[in-house]
Amino acid sequence: MQKRGIPRADGPRQRLPRQERYRQLIETAWRIVREAGSDALTLGSLAEQAGVAKPVVYDHFATRNGLLAALYEEFDTQQHALIDAALQASEPNLDSRASVIAGSYVDCVLAQGRELPGVRAALAGAPELEVLKRESETVFLDKCRELLAPFAPGKDITPAGLRAMQGAADALSYAAAVGDITPAQAKQELRDTIEAMVMRQRTGAPS
Repeated sequence: MQKRGIPRADGPRQRLPRQERYRQLIETAWRIVREAGSDALTLGSLAEQAGVAKPVVYDHFATRNGLLAALYEEFDTQQHALIDAALQASEPNLDSRASVIAGSYVDCVLAQGRELPGVRAALAGAPELEVLKRESETVFLDKCRELLAPFAPGKDITPAGLRAMQGAADALSYAAAVGDITPAQAKQELRDTIEAMVMRQRTGAPS
């Protein structure tokens, strides 16, 4: 039986190489979250919508938390890949570095659309997944600190400044994803916010 109007994969089940099957399951999981919300994503619903037997899904993810972790890790990997690629074509100045961070963050969220906040909310419901989320955020913020600190008056960025930057990034990216603002507006505002935050960082600023 189909659930909540999500179209199920049609046709006979097909054997796929393990990596191709993994990609199919991940893409189907994102679709379920996008169309029905994160609460609708279970290993059973994923098997049904992907047109595979439940043991196939359990073989890849074992638990729902494992599936959620895989979705978040994919977002995290994509985000770092976008930043690293953009850095290759950037100039060593604050405006360019801020543009790289802003553009990569917004583009990555837009690639997942409205479903990313649902996955993040689901992560917060399990302690081990909350740890994964926090560790991922720490790696991202450390990378931003390394990129931006050379341009700060105090040659460093405080944790408070980095957290403020991430809060703005999340809010602006989500607003772009739901159509409240354009992607270009989100990127420009976030770039300006990052630059202003960096210029406030002075020697001896409280951490």
